[in-house]
Amino acid sequence: MDAEGLEKTRAAGKIAARCREWAREAIQPGVKLRTILETIESMIREEGAAPAFPAQTSRNECAAHYCSSPDDETVYEEGDVVKVDMGVHVDGWIADTACTVDLSGDGRNADLIQASADALAAAISLVEPGRPVSEIGTAVERTITKAGFEPVRNLTGHGLDRWKVHCAPQIPSYGERGGGRLAEGMVVAIEPFACNGRGFIHEAGRAEVFMLVRPPRKAKGVDKEVLRAMQSWRGLPIARRYFDDLDRDAVEDTISKLARQGVLVRYPPLVEQPGVLVAQTEHTLFLGPNGVEVITA
Repeated sequence: MDAEGLEKTRAAGKIAARCREWAREAIQPGVKLRTILETIESMIREEGAAPAFPAQTSRNECAAHYCSSPDDETVYEEGDVVKVDMGVHVDGWIADTACTVDLSGDGRNADLIQASADALAAAISLVEPGRPVSEIGTAVERTITKAGFEPVRNLTGHGLDRWKVHCAPQIPSYGERGGGRLAEGMVVAIEPFACNGRGFIHEAGRAEVFMLVRPPRKAKGVDKEVLRAMQSWRGLPIARRYFDDLDRDAVEDTISKLARQGVLVRYPPLVEQPGVLVAQTEHTLFLGPNGVEVITA
């Protein structure tokens, strides 16, 4: 990363942090999920940046990837454990952050949320060039299990690069063997998920998040306007509601055809078992020559 890229990453981080803290206060029972997500993305654009991926808000056993459809009327409910996850990019340089809000009213989910936050703090304290990612995973697992919960083992932190939300290294949430090492110059997102279940998620529900991973082999029958709109995101994740101004049948047909070709990937919601509660906390870090910088603080 050159100096210009670092400054743009820092700018993205500041915007992401402001949006996260706004959402932390704005999420209340009775508020529409779609209102929070669309407002976050409007705030990002008003700052001259763009979403690095669709803003997402996942409740209770849903750990990640819940993204409102264009017509979603779902509201937050009292008792919800609410994750809100957002990414910002400035000219392709990305910052990624998340937090969890307890809508129980009596704070009964505070320990779960604190376990996730403490695990992130433990992970950050170990971040340095040369550190094996397995040691970070061990610290996350130890912190969460000591608090009486389980880490979500099949969700990981990840590297960030220009125009890439997920790249090496993967940063596990438990003490697995192997894995890479951190290196100076890396930008990484660490996001421990803590839960009161077994700690394994699976895909469930309709995908609202997609990513065009390469150009289509053949564009015959694919709506050109929809395809151009998708390609304008330069391989970053997109949401169905991004194309609400286009013909809906054309959007759905294009999604289906590109998915069949294998050039568009769907990302459905990721859920634990019913009744399980999941909390998430996330920061983006830069491993600089003078130490670790929390970009989204």
